[in-house]
Amino acid sequence: MLTTQEQLKYSRQVMLNKIGEQGQLALRNAKVLILGVGGLGNPASLYLAAAGVGTLYLADGDNIEVSNLPRQILFNEQDIDSNKADTAAEKLSEQFPDTSIEAIDDMLDKELCDYYLPQVDLVLDCSDNIQTRYLINQACIEHKVPLVVGAATGFDGQQLTVDPRDETSACYHCLFPASEKAPANNCQTIGIIGPVLAMVAGMQALQAIKLLTGNNAQINQLNLLDGLANRWQQFTMKKQANCSVCGH
Repeated sequence: MLTTQEQLKYSRQVMLNKIGEQGQLALRNAKVLILGVGGLGNPASLYLAAAGVGTLYLADGDNIEVSNLPRQILFNEQDIDSNKADTAAEKLSEQFPDTSIEAIDDMLDKELCDYYLPQVDLVLDCSDNIQTRYLINQACIEHKVPLVVGAATGFDGQQLTVDPRDETSACYHCLFPASEKAPANNCQTIGIIGPVLAMVAGMQALQAIKLLTGNNAQINQLNLLDGLANRWQQFTMKKQANCSVCGH
């Protein structure tokens, strides 16, 4: 049951028929791992903590650089050279004391995946490294944990939701098989504009909230953002029977 303070604080969410008090309780009880606390992980973590998600694990082994500041909105110049996960956890804990936040100030590997994934209800992939994307995709398939993928470069973004609990769900490896040339571009090679990251991260946070509250989050759908044209496009995907990660 929500407390009086929670009913007041989250009243605009609770009044939504698709969320209600039970949905808000589900958010309070949820545990979410955010992999990467950069341009996507910053706004995504803000939105999930603000929505009342009870526990957030923030994983990032990188330190803050001055070039991060135009788009990684939790950080300022005094944070330069500090670890991203530690700094974000400290600031989010101060702003959202109802949310328990744990920093993982290291790059996620197979061992850490196997430790944390059984503890969480959902993973947000906010990383910018293709090998990390393959790693977390495979780990989520193995542990049957839903995965919300986001990526952005330049004026373009993409978002994909994978739900291994549904046998028809395609995975990231279905879209970009590791044996083929996967997209290697990132913001370090071709640049990025901050609001594009905010739009993709907002979509990730929305998908996460829908999954955690039992709403449909549209698996097998690749959402592509063209920031210059102000346009989202949706493409239907299909689970690949010969996928080495999720195929049978």
